[in-house]
Amino acid sequence: MNVTVPRSDLADTVMERLTTTYPTAADPERAVGARAYMKNVAPFLGVPTPLRRELSRTVLAGLPRPDETDCAAIALRCWELPEREYAYFAVDYLRRHVKRCSSGFLPVVRHLVTTVPWWDTVDALAAHVAGGLVAADPKLASEMDAWIADEDLWVARTALLHQLRYKDATDTERLFTYCLRQSGHPDFFIRKAIGWCLREYAKTDPEAVRDFVERERGRLAPLSAREATKNL
Repeated sequence: MNVTVPRSDLADTVMERLTTTYPTAADPERAVGARAYMKNVAPFLGVPTPLRRELSRTVLAGLPRPDETDCAAIALRCWELPEREYAYFAVDYLRRHVKRCSSGFLPVVRHLVTTVPWWDTVDALAAHVAGGLVAADPKLASEMDAWIADEDLWVARTALLHQLRYKDATDTERLFTYCLRQSGHPDFFIRKAIGWCLREYAKTDPEAVRDFVERERGRLAPLSAREATKNL
């Protein structure tokens, strides 16, 4: 699905401030290390996270709260810039304003998840943005049912992790079904995500997770089972 960048005066202002402010703190030596740590997924400016968030507050100072169109424009325009810190800005911004977005924002999330994907952006988008949208509109759970079967491992990982912060509101049957649906996946990032979402839910219902892992140990990858029961 093609996603177009909508017009937004707020986005114009944010992007002008952002692309002026962030480069002032660029550290080429740190950028090399950051890029290597992230397996060369993207270039970096080399701005450490605490400083980057401080600069973000400067960028956003005095600006109004966004609507859904503003959120889409800002996120999509950040994603068009090569340096990874701009994507981090967008993720932070969407986490802060996800409640201002409707279920119609999900295609934007999918675009972000599948464009220059790596765990550093995907996991926060999954747990805080996709998860927030589904929590606000439970009908979107059917979209997650499609995502868990997607050939793109980052889309499937998003489905696995979207309930990560739900605690007592977790749909346990859906969680366990998703884990089994991808239990045979060969990729580390899926197997790790299965273990992670189970381990997180074990903080809420340890007995359910323990019983599930014992019952399905033959289907779960050793990594997934080990991660799931790490704190039990």
